[in-house]
Amino acid sequence: MQVKLYKYSFVILLAAAATLVSCSKVPKGILSEKKMKEVLIDMQLAENMISSNYLAYPDSARKGALYQAVFRKHNITQAIYDSSLVWYGKNLDMLMTVFDLALNDVNEQIRALGDVQANVAPSANQDSFNIWPRRDYLTLYPGALFNGTVFDVRPEQEYMTGSVFVLRMHVWGISPHIRYTPEIRIAAELPDTTFVINQKITREGHQEIRLNTPATKRTRRIYGYIRMDNSETHYYKIYIDSLRLVKYNYGSTLLKQAADSVN
Repeated sequence: MQVKLYKYSFVILLAAAATLVSCSKVPKGILSEKKMKEVLIDMQLAENMISSNYLAYPDSARKGALYQAVFRKHNITQAIYDSSLVWYGKNLDMLMTVFDLALNDVNEQIRALGDVQANVAPSANQDSFNIWPRRDYLTLYPGALFNGTVFDVRPEQEYMTGSVFVLRMHVWGISPHIRYTPEIRIAAELPDTTFVINQKITREGHQEIRLNTPATKRTRRIYGYIRMDNSETHYYKIYIDSLRLVKYNYGSTLLKQAADSVN
């Protein structure tokens, strides 16, 4: 395995996070959930060092040396790390466990990068506003174990009862020759349950994925991912831009106006 494997970000690795949490144990030779969390956080910190000071890491050799320092710190080998990446990638429930374990720890450490913001949403109950916490563009292509991004928005105050969340984007590059297409998951965590919507993008152009929540319950958290299966045999590049996750209040006239403008 070449050093290039490590350049894929922690959040892309976690883009396949599911909503179930498994109690089963990992097999022998695979890093435990706790250990995997610790390693991934340090790998993310290493990547942050590279991205914030790329002149100090101009080639694969220097980047690789930094990653090897992480392995030495945790007393693991490259082979164990690689095997663990593959295993967790095939066990989405366990991946979600690692994601939840790491998320709180890593948010504080990467907030200053200006990419993921811990409290992106305003506390005021505005009728509509964009709460998308990441860059508004994304490129999907072969090469990463996970291909996409993950988002997690936890407002300082719970969103109003009956809030509606609409993920909007423009998608380009979907070819009839590829077997897999981008997958979207949006989940809303309420006090006693979680509402989830899954959808595949099968065509180019403007896309909207809408998640409604009950009119009697507030939303504590909105999270999910955009990802693409990386088992595709054809080379591809899929471009996603104009990403927005708009939160609307229950019965919002702006939501109806937005829907009418698309139809």
